Amino acid sequence: MKIRTRNRIAQTTAFWLFRFATYAILAAATYIFLDIGIKGSRTLFTTRAPFINVPFFTQGPQTLFVFDYEGKKYTLSDREFRAWKTEHPVEVEATSVAYSAGGVWPCIVGTALLVVGSMIFALAVGICSAIYLNEYSQNTRFIRLIRIAILNLAGVPSIVFGLFGFGLFVIFLHWNVSLLAGWLTLGLMILPAIITASEESLRAVPNGLREGSLALGATKWQTIRKNVLPYAVPGILTSSILGIGRVAGETAPIMFTAAYALRDEMPWQVQRWTDFVFQGVMALPYHIYVVSSKIPQNEYTERMQYGAACILLLLVFAIALASIVLRERTRRHLSW
Repeated sequence: MKIRTRNRIAQTTAFWLFRFATYAILAAATYIFLDIGIKGSRTLFTTRAPFINVPFFTQGPQTLFVFDYEGKKYTLSDREFRAWKTEHPVEVEATSVAYSAGGVWPCIVGTALLVVGSMIFALAVGICSAIYLNEYSQNTRFIRLIRIAILNLAGVPSIVFGLFGFGLFVIFLHWNVSLLAGWLTLGLMILPAIITASEESLRAVPNGLREGSLALGATKWQTIRKNVLPYAVPGILTSSILGIGRVAGETAPIMFTAAYALRDEMPWQVQRWTDFVFQGVMALPYHIYVVSSKIPQNEYTERMQYGAACILLLLVFAIALASIVLRERTRRHLSW
């Protein structure tokens, strides 16, 4: 009886410990998202029609000027301040706060381009590598060494990938700070996770599907393309969802390879279309980092920080939701 009682107490204690840990994580995540959502919504939305802060979504970051004139306090962006000086040719003592006016439109565009480009590269290379490792290669010592290396690469800090991309793509290949350098650096960073998840998805497909296809005279590649890949797509899309979250939130790799602190021009505003991939961009993670760490904090910088962070969460949520919907639609049409 004593042993049963002791085991029951231990089981109950473990149950409540695991339950508390789970709820504590959920509570912390809920608090963080609510804090960003509530404070960010004050920047993204207004009390007047159209109830959306259109300039914040459509303008680039600008310097904010704060000053008093004739008993009234003004908070004007760089462009508005120049226009005001033209109408009022007087000297005023204005306090400037960099990046705390205007909006984040170039940052949204840059983040979306970086996420889409790096995910296309990572999925293409990752799926091909997973197909080779699972379908064509033998379980030799060399292949096992490659798998161990891939697992180790998944744990390498992002700053190391950033320095690698800076040394190889920016300096050695002379691509400078550009979209192409950022795509390849971010793609290489999430490549190990995608290879591992894709290989597990391929391994989960029953061998009976392969054997039946081969028995009917199909080639190896036809079997993989028609009978294996379609059933592995949901698992591959799951890995892409995880990759999207990491790519969109990384600061160190893009800081070295793709992002500028301030750039008004869009990547497509070039004379030759071939120069598109060699243009640097602004990005939400790097913009949040710049505003949060390099500027004295005040009520004006907080507006930009939380507004940009809220948009980043919404952007990641939208891209991940598209992947989830595609995954569920794919699963619905499959049957073992």
